[in-house]
Amino acid sequence: VSTQSTGSSGINAEYGDNQLALKLALNFSYPNLKLASQLTPPMMYARQPGSSIMLQHRVQLAEFSSKSKDKGPLSVPEKSGIDLLRDPNLNKGMAMTLAERQTVGVHGLLPPNFISQDDQVKRCLKHLQDKPTDLEKYIYLCSLQDRNERLFFRLLDSHLEDLMPIIYTPTVGLACQKYGTLFRRPRGLYITIHDKGHIYDILKNWPIKKVKAVCFTDGERILGLGDQGCQGMGIPVGKLALYTGCASINPKYCLPVTLDVGTNNEDLLADPMYIGLRQKRVKGAEYDDLIEEFITACKARYGSSVLMHFEDFGNQHAFRLLSKYKDTTCCFNDDIQGTASVALAGILGSLRITNNKISDHTFVFLGAGEANLGIAELICLKMEKEGMAKEEAHKKIFMMDSRGLIVKTRTDLSEHKIHFAKDMAGTKSLEEVVKTIKPTALIGASATPNTFTKPIIEEMTRNNERPIIFALSNPTSKSECTADEAYTWSNNKAVFASGSPFPRYDKNGAVFEPGQGNNAYIFPAVALGVMCCGSIRIPDDLFLTAAEALSELVSEKDLAVGRVYPRLSDIKEISVHVSVAVIKRCYELNLATVLPMPDDLETFVRSQLYSSDYESFIPTTYEYPK
Repeated sequence: VSTQSTGSSGINAEYGDNQLALKLALNFSYPNLKLASQLTPPMMYARQPGSSIMLQHRVQLAEFSSKSKDKGPLSVPEKSGIDLLRDPNLNKGMAMTLAERQTVGVHGLLPPNFISQDDQVKRCLKHLQDKPTDLEKYIYLCSLQDRNERLFFRLLDSHLEDLMPIIYTPTVGLACQKYGTLFRRPRGLYITIHDKGHIYDILKNWPIKKVKAVCFTDGERILGLGDQGCQGMGIPVGKLALYTGCASINPKYCLPVTLDVGTNNEDLLADPMYIGLRQKRVKGAEYDDLIEEFITACKARYGSSVLMHFEDFGNQHAFRLLSKYKDTTCCFNDDIQGTASVALAGILGSLRITNNKISDHTFVFLGAGEANLGIAELICLKMEKEGMAKEEAHKKIFMMDSRGLIVKTRTDLSEHKIHFAKDMAGTKSLEEVVKTIKPTALIGASATPNTFTKPIIEEMTRNNERPIIFALSNPTSKSECTADEAYTWSNNKAVFASGSPFPRYDKNGAVFEPGQGNNAYIFPAVALGVMCCGSIRIPDDLFLTAAEALSELVSEKDLAVGRVYPRLSDIKEISVHVSVAVIKRCYELNLATVLPMPDDLETFVRSQLYSSDYESFIPTTYEYPK
């Protein structure tokens, strides 16, 4: 194969072990390309004119797991001495036994005490308690991950519910704003607009060749904070930490990437501590060419089924890029599909309180960006599954953006908004919309705080016995209302969920534990399922399946305190349950490439899970017979 003939600049002709993956990636991107040699087992494919590629191959299942097949001790690691202690994937610190220290040449390089991993976790918790702010705790956890990866994830395993607001929203938003001053040690890849033509070579600089998932952002829309440019790297780093913390995906196979095309944030451009390109954002064909080369290069380097996770792209790019690549690439956009899935799961949980079907509800959305449009589309898909026509489902959805209610007389509507345009008078008043339409559910993802006002919630309560009120904007400072406000103003009748965590509510004899519609319930589990079965695509149907599976786990005890999501402390088991449902659906849709389908999907998934337990550095020994 001549990469020069394909015009795929930046893909090095030096394929090495990945020749087959390169051929497949090129075939995806260039369907008319003639390959120089035939593909041979264990991977085969057949293409019919106009059809998508179908793969059949065997997968080395142990590749996803950190556990050795026989559960016995591992061989001595390749590194030794101070190099081993400086490798976060190998370093165990003072948990190394005397025999291990002597074996790998670190005896004397550590204090003479011996501390178990559990005791190390206690020491870490003490350090965290001593930190005065959440940002200081975030910095400490980053440094822990940089020096001892297994201890970092062991700490998350045992205290995930407490630490998730630190490693991700809301603290990660502040961390991105200050990323220039916080930067200590590189984590992930930075690819700029000036690297076009050389992206494959940059990917080769990453030390791990068997990458299974790439989470990437261009930093244009970080949470509700807007353009953070290159400093948006905190988002893919945090997301991939949750891949492991929530779904036990081996961090070895996860790659965070920031695509730096500049920033339109004037404060960052003027900040001497800013770490990215000091230029305005590149748009148009040049931008699209960068994305195309990047995705093609990732397929070439890591295989055609590598998971490509779009994260925090601006509205003008997010839907367009997802639409462009979703039919030819194993990809998803968490801001659109992940948010939609977790919101739908909360709505399905709410239906057990309101005692009706989703098609019985009318929804008003404040905000018409990626999140709310994704939620609205998935709600419609669920209504269709219940037997309602798509056009009728669209009539159940009313949306407001920054310019007011989306109506047919407006001439500024994007393609994705037109479906929900109504034949009625426009207005910019949410209160007026609520009074006129009398919705049963109010969903906010507007990044505009204090917009679900007391009169609006009181109106929702007059019209509904149990109004559904979801304030999903992140971080907490951007939430449309607080849990306290929703419960108080509704006389404790609201079925409430939020995007950021709120404390327990206990007033006037009513006790509520508001559920957090955290995407971490969905995207790690979907990623785990897709990676385990080798799905070639990730259609919206998989996110509907994930939402349904998640809602099944909400207990009567959860509902009794108004929580429409299962407890986050059970996230590991939740992820296994959801991933099994996703894998089953992949096989039903003929998307899975791990064939034949395993008889016991749960056992199959559990065999892939990463363990944060330390592994022994003492090799297996044996003796000859006497």
